[in-house]
Amino acid sequence: MAYRTHKITLDPTSKQSRWFSQQCGYRRFAYNQALADFKRGLAQDNFQSWQTLNNNFNQTKKRYEWTRSQDQRAALYAIKALGQAIANWVSKRAKFPKFKGRAHQQSWTTDEQAVQVAGKRIKLPKISWVKMRQTLRFTGRLIKVTISRTAHRWFASITVETEDTEVVDTSTHPVIGIDVGINTLATLSDGTKFDNPRPLKRYEKKLKRAQRRLSKRVFKSNNWYKQKLEVSRLHYRIRCIRDDAHHKATTDIVSKVSVIGIETLKVTNMLKNKKLAKALSDSALGGFLSKLKTKAEARGIL
Repeated sequence: MAYRTHKITLDPTSKQSRWFSQQCGYRRFAYNQALADFKRGLAQDNFQSWQTLNNNFNQTKKRYEWTRSQDQRAALYAIKALGQAIANWVSKRAKFPKFKGRAHQQSWTTDEQAVQVAGKRIKLPKISWVKMRQTLRFTGRLIKVTISRTAHRWFASITVETEDTEVVDTSTHPVIGIDVGINTLATLSDGTKFDNPRPLKRYEKKLKRAQRRLSKRVFKSNNWYKQKLEVSRLHYRIRCIRDDAHHKATTDIVSKVSVIGIETLKVTNMLKNKKLAKALSDSALGGFLSKLKTKAEARGIL
């Protein structure tokens, strides 16, 4: 069995968008309450597990009437995430977790017990059916759903337990070598080239003007939040153009090869070159190679 995730754009009503924001706030509230509880325990030499923190929060939330109307799984998964952050800190893989503010990424998670997917609709707890812009491309048992916001759009990342991906017979396909670069995203050994759209370079002036306007706004005023959203939308557009080019190129490559040969690149070291850093970041070669590897492994390509 394998887990596959499909991220789909949602088309919520104004009421549903407000409710999504409330769940993000409830997730943040639960995370911060549990973290404060954990820090108090550390001060008393009492190391609490995430299960204990969750039990303590279930008692704490009873003091707040508004928590009854929220999706309680949002709080549960938030405290589970805190437990993982604490485990990473204990094993020295990460720093001690910090409290989350409103500027943190807005998202919350629920599970299959309260979720249904039917065509271009998804049923979420408390809010019922929400429109989606695509149908779920995978079939199988639904594991969990994460609702997140990027710029002005809401997304549902639906994780499904599916059968192992069927390996495609590529024995008749040629062996291909790939050279990645800045001006051309990928050049194949058979002469095929994939253009690099360089979206950051295309929108650089517009982004600079938007960021300059943001710097002149009163911090955390209504106009500041409006301009911050405008900057976020520009970054989102840049990322969409880049991801679209990467997905089209990688899909085309893996559909016609049996073996892929590619140079070993250490992108982090290449970014140390100040003259190339911006162009390399704009190309996002690490993301391109990661997508290529994932799609090649799914098709059984070496």
